[in-house]
Amino acid sequence: MKIAAQLYTLRDFLKTPGDIAETLRKVREIGYSAVQVSGLGPIGAQELKDVVDREGLTICATHISYADLTGDLDAVIEKHILWGCKYVGLGAMPVDYRTSADGYIRFANEASEIGRKLKKAGLQFIYHNHNFEYAKFDGKTGMDILLQESDPEAIGFELDIYWAQAGGADPVEWIHKLRGRMQVVHLKDMTVTADREQRFAEIGEGNMNFSRILQACEDIGVEWAPVEQDQCYDRNPFESLQISLNNLKKLGAGTLLDVSG
Repeated sequence: MKIAAQLYTLRDFLKTPGDIAETLRKVREIGYSAVQVSGLGPIGAQELKDVVDREGLTICATHISYADLTGDLDAVIEKHILWGCKYVGLGAMPVDYRTSADGYIRFANEASEIGRKLKKAGLQFIYHNHNFEYAKFDGKTGMDILLQESDPEAIGFELDIYWAQAGGADPVEWIHKLRGRMQVVHLKDMTVTADREQRFAEIGEGNMNFSRILQACEDIGVEWAPVEQDQCYDRNPFESLQISLNNLKKLGAGTLLDVSG
């Protein structure tokens, strides 16, 4: 399982092409050799490729808007092929689909059609969850509906373990449930304050059981594990990514993870 940096963590430092180049240089210096593209300001596909190539980085996955997936899929395919990036991610389904079982089924059917087109181009659609997918409709969570109603050949998953935990689910159980349909996982940790506020934390600094989580990912053959921290609170996000990488090296003990820079 190869570690990457989810660039959404650094979105405040990715506003211009110059910002992007400087931020990717810092990401490489921290020790990451791959990134997930998300949260970037305007930059041309070729210009981004030139920057990542110069820094010796791999683009392992992306997050693409649903509007682009439904309205400009040929361009999405073209830039992923240019970047050598197989995994085309959707960060969340549009709000209109989230309020009923029928909405989840409709989304699963639409996304499956997109996924089949991506597959013909040698790419893979992956869906990233938040906590709202764990709301239940007639006894089934939205995630269960997506898993059951989507084409298993066309739709993969990118389980966000923090959001699964926040939704009241067991991340380890869900990792195993997604066996065969998950090549990318989002790694992030959760802590709680004295006044009961759930907070994002650097990996290994929170309360989630990463030994079990990493072993489960290894068991099902996860390929990529982008590190993401939605908020870094009183710490610089570059420092947060460094702490997470250092702790993953300790947690993986060199056996489950490829954290070589």
